[in-house]
Amino acid sequence: LCVGASAVEELEAWQRARAAERLATGRDPRPRHVTRMWPKREAELVDGGSLYWVFKGQVLARQRIEALERVEGEDGVSRCAIVLNPKIVRTEAAPRRPFQGWRYLAPDAAPADLGEGGAPGGELPAELRRVLADLGVR
Repeated sequence: LCVGASAVEELEAWQRARAAERLATGRDPRPRHVTRMWPKREAELVDGGSLYWVFKGQVLARQRIEALERVEGEDGVSRCAIVLNPKIVRTEAAPRRPFQGWRYLAPDAAPADLGEGGAPGGELPAELRRVLADLGVR
């Protein structure tokens, strides 16, 4: 779930700001998503997997997973940093309820990328695409 951002544009802006901070301190600027659990299917994730972002109950974007790194939190607990490709790829809106734990989408279950030119309806406002997807209209 994309907590704290209600739209893809907000996620993009947040990641750009974090990348600039990391670059200014000499660190790898690629975005990271830190989670408590280490994935059981690590090899599959780093071999072409993506993290799909859910906004307001809809998958709207994804980012390619480039690596997994162990990081230690300020509390001393070891966590998993999912290192992402900086490019955020918009996808067709696909309804998803909140969930706990890891989820793995089979390629045929993952929402399709919109592409550079946009898919049919790609020029529609994001909120309208979300409502249409809720209704089952693609």
